[in-house]
Amino acid sequence: MAAAAERAAWRPLLKVKLGGGGDRERIAAVRRAAPRAELIVDANEGWDTDNFAQNLAACADAGVTLIEQPLAEGGDDALARIKRPIPVCADESVHDRPSLDALAGKYDAVNIKLDKAGGLTEALALAAEAERRGFTIMVGSMVATSLALAPAVLVAGRARVVDLDGPLLLAKDRTDGLRYEGSLVYPPDQALWG
Repeated sequence: MAAAAERAAWRPLLKVKLGGGGDRERIAAVRRAAPRAELIVDANEGWDTDNFAQNLAACADAGVTLIEQPLAEGGDDALARIKRPIPVCADESVHDRPSLDALAGKYDAVNIKLDKAGGLTEALALAAEAERRGFTIMVGSMVATSLALAPAVLVAGRARVVDLDGPLLLAKDRTDGLRYEGSLVYPPDQALWG
């Protein structure tokens, strides 16, 4: 992970996937390899109440600015009882507007994904309601083509963090899709819509 972080250290923001043994050492190694990059961590529900405090402290020491879904959906009540020096973002625990009720006091931010929300209309409504309730917005994606993710660009304008890399994980994306330059993503050409 340190070698990968060093190769990407020029980027302003790095998202680090954690969620297993040795996470404290991993995040410290990433920080040493990319001392100037902003770091966010996605624990992918991989921590538990036994290791959360230690992992949170290691992330704070590394200057992490956001931790995404550290505890399992439905097993995240402990977040309301633990002092959090770093904002925590719901991912698997948020789907649509009704799911926001269970997040109060546990999360500081929400990761909005069109696939989970049910499409652009609900994603925009979810973003507005989440902001009204004081949550910071992150926009994420599943692995999908630019055709599926292009509408998320409309939600991304409200977001503090944008993680729309789904098309980059495919062997081949649609032509005229989202355009990526370094750490930036640009809306698709009109030709994407046919």
